[in-house]
Amino acid sequence: MKLPTPKIAATLLLFLLLTAIVPYGAAIVSAGSSDSALPSWEIRFGNTEAETVEEAVAASDDEWIRVTPHNHKPETPKGTSSAWLRFSLPQMSEKSALFINKVYGNSVKAYVNNALVYDSENKYNFNGSKILIPLSTEDGGKELYIWTHGGSKDLGIEGEIRVDRYSELLSIYVKQGLMDIIIGMTFIFIAIVLLICSLFLRKGFFTAGFLLVLILLSIGVIVVTYSSFLPIILGDYGKIVLVFFDLALYTLLPSVTFYFEKIFGSGKKQIVTRFRKFQLVYSIFCLSLMVINILLSYQLEDFYRFMTADILGIIMIVQFILLVSLAFIHTYRGNGDAIVFTTGFTIFAFISLVELIVYYISRESYQLYWWKWGMMVFVLSLIVILGRRFTRNHEQLVEYSRKLETFNNDLQRSEKMEIISELAASVAHEVRNPLQVTRGFLQILGERSDYKEREYMQMAIAELDRATVIISDFLTFAKPGLETIERLNVSEELRHVSGILAPLANLQGGVIELNLQSELCVIGSSAKFKQAFINIIKNSIEALQDNGLIRVTAWKSEAHVMISVRDNGEGMNGSELARLGEPYYSNKTKGTGLGLMVTFRIIEAMEGTTEFHSEKGEGTEIIIKLPTARKN
Repeated sequence: MKLPTPKIAATLLLFLLLTAIVPYGAAIVSAGSSDSALPSWEIRFGNTEAETVEEAVAASDDEWIRVTPHNHKPETPKGTSSAWLRFSLPQMSEKSALFINKVYGNSVKAYVNNALVYDSENKYNFNGSKILIPLSTEDGGKELYIWTHGGSKDLGIEGEIRVDRYSELLSIYVKQGLMDIIIGMTFIFIAIVLLICSLFLRKGFFTAGFLLVLILLSIGVIVVTYSSFLPIILGDYGKIVLVFFDLALYTLLPSVTFYFEKIFGSGKKQIVTRFRKFQLVYSIFCLSLMVINILLSYQLEDFYRFMTADILGIIMIVQFILLVSLAFIHTYRGNGDAIVFTTGFTIFAFISLVELIVYYISRESYQLYWWKWGMMVFVLSLIVILGRRFTRNHEQLVEYSRKLETFNNDLQRSEKMEIISELAASVAHEVRNPLQVTRGFLQILGERSDYKEREYMQMAIAELDRATVIISDFLTFAKPGLETIERLNVSEELRHVSGILAPLANLQGGVIELNLQSELCVIGSSAKFKQAFINIIKNSIEALQDNGLIRVTAWKSEAHVMISVRDNGEGMNGSELARLGEPYYSNKTKGTGLGLMVTFRIIEAMEGTTEFHSEKGEGTEIIIKLPTARKN
């Protein structure tokens, strides 16, 4: 079974992904503000982890700050480690719930009338995690207190707090969280497919394919671990999410640079290679720091986050600026891969920028999710680039195969010609002398014979002369070397040949038409040049029918003289054209095929080439290309 190419497989999977989850995206967009959103709530910052809900309830109203969904979240004071939030619950029906769009803090607890109704149980929540708290009808009209602690310099709530039917809020909660998992797992699945396909690639393409696998896998893991839904699934193992997120980020950044280097090269002064090596070293440093931080029970958390968030963020900005700048340079130079890369990255950057603008305009209540679609377009551009390389490699392979086949055919023809040449020279030398002797004796006998015998003698001498011509052709074919080398005026030589053959063409019912540029000169033997074109034009004459026309054209093309001999005779089909020049192959009844063989050898000796074009019933054209004689 033939495996699909990575380009086709990935494109198909992305198309299926878009078809399957675009409705989910539309549903999320439509899940905006509603009448179920609370108009406001209050927040109170603290600096102790041991404060109880009773102490929060007993706090004076002056310690609480009122917040609305459309206002900026109050800035968390320095030294603050926890925060309390409170608001009154509206009247509710059965099977209701509370949905908070974004809560900052690793540990979250919720109380109604001092009774615990929700506890994260030290599960690792992301900063900005969504929370869904089931409520009962009896909870309507009561005060709800939420305690958050740790995990961020910011504490509190962003976005909306909604109270509605549990099924409605669960649908929103699942859609918003599950979307990231679907997209991320799709990237991971595509990476697995590409990895399987890459195993069948040769070494030169395996590296690029494997790097694309790492990029897709890393992006998939980042998108999955970005989901607020994942910590709920993992429970007590929520911290593993951050570990995988960091590992994917450390893999993604050098992989993107390395992939860019494989496609576009190392850049001026190997700037891309040097930056890639720096990223690799820094990723190894961050990985080592992560291991040490885990072994020390996260005592280095602040330093680790500074090195892997703040510093790494600056490195990412430098990477994007570097790669995009180089991509624009390659695009300006007309590199097709650079155009694809720049387009994909620009779409990703544009979508991300628009989302950030909307995010800040909405005073940080907007949820970022469309950047994943931009990332998908960028990844698709990387897949297209790899697919283009596969296509170019396949085309080059086909071209190399064609050239190799042509070379092998030429080699076989050359070997055959060499053997025939040696045989022809040997036979011609051995047979020519006996033929001349026999012809002399026949002439002597013919003078002494009566009329009838003399007629027979004439016929015998004519056949011997024909045999002599054939032997001369054999010798010319065997040794096509040009005895005398001189500067030939092509127009004059062709006019001389035309003058010799014009009567023969008239007898065949045709004419020879000349269209010759002046001052066309080549180097060669005048006798051999005439012999070659007499053979060519004579073949055209023999192919003519009624109202035959042979058009001989000569012109200069750069450093070559081009000569075209075109007739409107019976023409040849493809199989006949393929056999032209083969020993003993001829369309004529008594032909030997030596005429064209000799012609080809003469043109080769003059460092020229021949090219045939013919269609059955439409005529034939032969184009001879000879190097122009240098001016003295």
